[in-house]
Amino acid sequence: MTATREFDVVIAGAGLPGLSLAAAIAGSGLSVALCDRAAIAAPDAAAGSFDTRIYAVSPGSATMLDALGAWAALPGERITAVETMRVLGDAGGALEFSAYDLHQRALAWIVEERALRAALVARVHASTATLVAPVQFASLSFDVDGATLALADGDALRARLVVGADGLNSWVRQAAGLVASPRAYAQTAVVANFDCEREHHGRASQWFRADGGVLAWLPLPGRRISIVWSAPTAMAEELAAMSAGELSQRVAAAGDHALGALTLREGPATFPLSFLRLPSVVAHRLALVGDAAHGVHPLAGQGVNLGFGDVATLAAVLAARGPIGDAGAPILLERYARQRAEPVLAMQTVTDALARAFSLDRRWLSGLRNHGMATIDRFPLIKRALAQPALR
Repeated sequence: MTATREFDVVIAGAGLPGLSLAAAIAGSGLSVALCDRAAIAAPDAAAGSFDTRIYAVSPGSATMLDALGAWAALPGERITAVETMRVLGDAGGALEFSAYDLHQRALAWIVEERALRAALVARVHASTATLVAPVQFASLSFDVDGATLALADGDALRARLVVGADGLNSWVRQAAGLVASPRAYAQTAVVANFDCEREHHGRASQWFRADGGVLAWLPLPGRRISIVWSAPTAMAEELAAMSAGELSQRVAAAGDHALGALTLREGPATFPLSFLRLPSVVAHRLALVGDAAHGVHPLAGQGVNLGFGDVATLAAVLAARGPIGDAGAPILLERYARQRAEPVLAMQTVTDALARAFSLDRRWLSGLRNHGMATIDRFPLIKRALAQPALR
């Protein structure tokens, strides 16, 4: 026998944005269902190992997670503060950022995906949200008063508002008729963790390389780093196929041996890079958050922070709805879309422009972009203005 359950909000997708949104709005007087194709459970963590999926959580995102009670649940010994960041161009340009100069405790906090997920899963399980997982989505339909998400088992979830939080290739987005194909960067990210010969002292480093790639070193607890090497796809395949010793030597050399010899711990893993910009992140009875709403190049490490920004904004709009009882009312969705449009567009414009500028093999352009980096580094006010959106 089939059944239809009714809610104010149905969130489809239990990644980090979906989990945090469910935890944020479950206590705001709205009935919430969170559904996903996989079980909503804390991931297993092998003792002594680190996740290759690492996020640079901004101070603004950390504040939101703290308000949810998730930040305090993270194991402190597995979090690293980024105290300084060095950005190097492909022909001598350089930028230095310091948390001290920006009056911050840290530029970002390096946290494992599985640690964030475990903390958020615990908050969701402790909330009033209804969990519907694992389940397969069958169809999504809309009418004047709401939306119905039909499930493969014959049941259905009815809501005033459906939130698509199911990633870059969002099923919800496609089912709602928002047809948009991510644009490939012709780059693949190679991620891995390494032991270091020397201390990193909380410094993150990023190199824009002459081959069009971008290499980032992110500090982990102790003498360890995580790397994200956004490389042309052929090179990424070559890196991923190397032995542990070969890859360790290649990464150390690419980073000018700044931390001495490296020894591979975990990885490598790879994932293709794409850009996604939508005309709107809302439609009738629908809102998108996280990668379902936008895709950015990882060179600034802001993908997860944009998603948390979506969550914080949508949760705030719903909490401040006043006498509006309908969570999917057009005025609320318009507020959410309007408040997110500028910060998302700004971050996408900057990251896409940088990725494109450094991928072009033009000698005159190389000189120009590196000169620009060196010039900016001499003006603290300009550097602070560049850093503030990422900090938020």
